[in-house]
Amino acid sequence: MTSARAYTATSATDPLAPGVVERRAVGPKDVLIRIAWAGICHSDIHTVRGDWGPVSYPLTVGHEIAGIVAEVGPEVTAHAVGDRVGVGCMVDSCRECPNCLSGHEQYCLRGFTDTYNGVDREGRVTQGGYSSHIVVDEHFVLRIPDAIPFEKAAPLLCAGITTYSPLRRWNAGPGKKVAVVGLGGLGHMAVKLAHAMGAEVTVLSQSPRKREDGLRFGAEHYHATSDPTTFERLANSFDLIINTVSAPMDLDRYLRLLTLDGTLVNVGAPPEPVPVTLFTLFANRRSFAGSTIGGIAETQEMLDFCAEHGIAPEVEVVRADEVNDAWQRVLDSDVRYRFVIDIATLST
Repeated sequence: MTSARAYTATSATDPLAPGVVERRAVGPKDVLIRIAWAGICHSDIHTVRGDWGPVSYPLTVGHEIAGIVAEVGPEVTAHAVGDRVGVGCMVDSCRECPNCLSGHEQYCLRGFTDTYNGVDREGRVTQGGYSSHIVVDEHFVLRIPDAIPFEKAAPLLCAGITTYSPLRRWNAGPGKKVAVVGLGGLGHMAVKLAHAMGAEVTVLSQSPRKREDGLRFGAEHYHATSDPTTFERLANSFDLIINTVSAPMDLDRYLRLLTLDGTLVNVGAPPEPVPVTLFTLFANRRSFAGSTIGGIAETQEMLDFCAEHGIAPEVEVVRADEVNDAWQRVLDSDVRYRFVIDIATLST
């Protein structure tokens, strides 16, 4: 075991504070990563505040991780010291169930191991990327292409793959009309990716204040959902809707925007149950689906796709000692569009 510098939550209400986390010794198939950048995801805040279930404090969060390989175990073949690599929302799975064997580790039937607030095979609580180092099995370490700016890579490991996976699964591309609900950390990536795939993209955002950004990211259309006529004018319009909002909303209004056999996919995760009326689904043979992150192979595919198409998130870099202010700004929707912590500024 070795100690890594970290920013740590000690309760659901106290500010994050400097501390240390213990990392296991590098095993035969392990990779030790010196973390350079850690993205701030709204999931970090939900988890620390207990919105999604019990929390093991003290906890270091962060599942958007980019860094440099510092050491590899003797059986590691995929990575070498000095490589640019990333780690996303999971660091292990059973790798034996049908879902894992088909490359869908995110749907492991025994449950994948979360990068933080999970329990590893040794029974230890996993600690995330707001830290100086992390040790991860090579299977769950991704290669970051050189074409992706390093300080912008980390959010792709959550916000990028969370939106890429349903766009691929539901065949976003030429001839498809795709709507993205919410233009935040997830939403702005969904717009960029859907546009690069060739779909006709529409942003559905609460207000018109981000219109210029939405069009710059690749959307052809932008509509404010605060305008009551929006839902009337766009009824039966879209083949696919990606809902990135993690707050309660009237999903029936959005389901009515789907064309025949259209699908609304939720990637946002509000803490409260959200009702859906079955008769809204019956009309136009609509579907309502959920999607989480992608498997390891699909996540690498996403990174390579972003490198090929020049796609990267819009980020604001913050110092480690600014993390509490950044969290508050996330809650205030005052970020365009992802905070990334410069881990080099972290000290105990």
